[in-house]
Amino acid sequence: MSLVNFSLGDIGNLFKDIREAITGEKIKDPNKKAEIELKLSQLEQALKEGQIQINKAEASNPNWFVAGWRPAIGWVGALALIYTFILNPLIDWGCQLAGVKAIPPTLDMGMLFNLVISMLGLGGMRTYEKTKNIQGRH
Repeated sequence: MSLVNFSLGDIGNLFKDIREAITGEKIKDPNKKAEIELKLSQLEQALKEGQIQINKAEASNPNWFVAGWRPAIGWVGALALIYTFILNPLIDWGCQLAGVKAIPPTLDMGMLFNLVISMLGLGGMRTYEKTKNIQGRH
């Protein structure tokens, strides 16, 4: 389970695996199993609701430092992409034309791509919700 693919649904599986590791057995009674799965589902729902409340509080905060961290990450990602794919090649090309042996610094884009792609995916889902006039749970 990587961080990129982690979801709250994985928490229930984690708890189940821990319980099975401790007891050494799986639950055989279907009623007891359904009861435990219901409790895990309720726990996951409570975690989701808690995160939603945190997101609402952050978004409504008038302090830019609190409410602006998500847009700041988006802008950092956009600026890094602009530098890597537009400015850096132009600087390198200009240095070659001028006969200068300067090599502009490059950025490690591996982790940045994960961040930017994740943000674009979330933005894409929200855009879909808006175009279909669907009220998401935000």
